[in-house]
Amino acid sequence: MIVFSNLIARLLQYTILQRSLGDEMADQVGFVGLGVMGGPMSQNMAKKFPVLGFDVSPSRLSAAAGISKAASVAEIAAACSVIFLSLPSAAIVEEVVLGPAGLAHVMKRGALLVDLSTCLPSVSRRIAERLASNGVEFADAPVSGGEKGAKEASLAIMVGASPPVFERSRPFLSAIGKTAVLVGDVGAGGIAKLVNNMIVASTFAVIAEGMALAARNGVDVTELYEAIREGWAGSKVLDVSAGDIAARRYTPGGTVDMLQKDLSYARALATESHSPIPMTAAAHEILVAAQAAGFGKSSQPAIFELWNRSGGA
Repeated sequence: MIVFSNLIARLLQYTILQRSLGDEMADQVGFVGLGVMGGPMSQNMAKKFPVLGFDVSPSRLSAAAGISKAASVAEIAAACSVIFLSLPSAAIVEEVVLGPAGLAHVMKRGALLVDLSTCLPSVSRRIAERLASNGVEFADAPVSGGEKGAKEASLAIMVGASPPVFERSRPFLSAIGKTAVLVGDVGAGGIAKLVNNMIVASTFAVIAEGMALAARNGVDVTELYEAIREGWAGSKVLDVSAGDIAARRYTPGGTVDMLQKDLSYARALATESHSPIPMTAAAHEILVAAQAAGFGKSSQPAIFELWNRSGGA
């Protein structure tokens, strides 16, 4: 009898959850930030759910295909029970959520906010605490895969949230990514993304250095790439870098500025937790040098030109 009662209770709970998800999926999903990543993510989201989007750039807003357009963040909060953010920095995320005209003041009780941005874990936790006091749920869910992954809905998504919030988020995350993994509570998604970008940035740096060394010693970088790509040096970062370096073509997508910002967050987290990260510190300084040389708006393989300009290639 006890087993039967427990089964009935679980079935009732499942029915309530399904009904709630069904109601949410019938509503518009809010999407704030329609840039290099947010634009294609919102359009992929719109293939499965109605989307109401907003961006401070009128040109980005007008260029966003397949979604409805809002005039303000407040309009999105009034219309949507699930809202996604894709914004360029932790400071902007904090302002959009906690600022004087922020979402925290207008989101409905019971709503869900998911931040897809690369953010400082401390900011994510601060936002979650404030929203919880208003009965609003929060997940930090940064993404990896670049502009190509955003366009193809093949992103890897690292989620920091409670298990129930993660389950609530999953149908929406599946519209924009290939995988969504619950790493831990709020902030853990951001930590995973910073580690991801530590590895990515260090790899970009050593690829640029190695290809410059090869070129200086008479080895064609394209032939070098073909020789090593199936070995242990092979990676998505190598695949992206080789063609750009061979053609001296550094068109973003992702930029030196963006990756430098992410490594500054990783170094701040390391300082807070007294964790030495010397490889990341070296990669960060190379990115800062690339910014100083005028490559901030270029794609990350442009750091090759630091060695090229100094006679390295």
